[in-house]
Amino acid sequence: MPRITPWLWFDMNAEEAANFYIGIFPNSEIGEITRYTEESTGGDIPVPPGTPMTVEFFLDGQVFYGLNGGPQFRFSEAVSFQIDCADQEEADHYWYALTADGGEESACGWLKDKYGLSWQVVPKRLNELLADPDPEVAKRVTAAMMKMRRIDVSALEAAARG
Repeated sequence: MPRITPWLWFDMNAEEAANFYIGIFPNSEIGEITRYTEESTGGDIPVPPGTPMTVEFFLDGQVFYGLNGGPQFRFSEAVSFQIDCADQEEADHYWYALTADGGEESACGWLKDKYGLSWQVVPKRLNELLADPDPEVAKRVTAAMMKMRRIDVSALEAAARG
């Protein structure tokens, strides 16, 4: 099966964003960078030759590409990336790193980073509690989660206990 590669459209800050992300995720690095040439900078994209056009980067082995395409398109919540976290400590690492320097908290473990990209930070325990065979436990956990921004596992476990 072919691999699916996410492409992210940036307003001329793809390399900056890629460096931000590789500083957050383990086993991450910048890959190949292509640059605008005199032939590719005319028309809708008036940028100096040599400006990065695409930036390949790897986040814990997953390849992404950032395209410096200009201000025409913005990220929206219609597309997000979920980070499945082992525990509260790992979830907090990603939550605080991605909301730093202008990121925005949203509801139920969702956030936007400073570039406007949406993420879901999900501790493993959340899904375990939501899948509890006792429907009353799942109901209480769901009600608690709906009041949260950053997922708080200890508060979810307290809700599960009633």
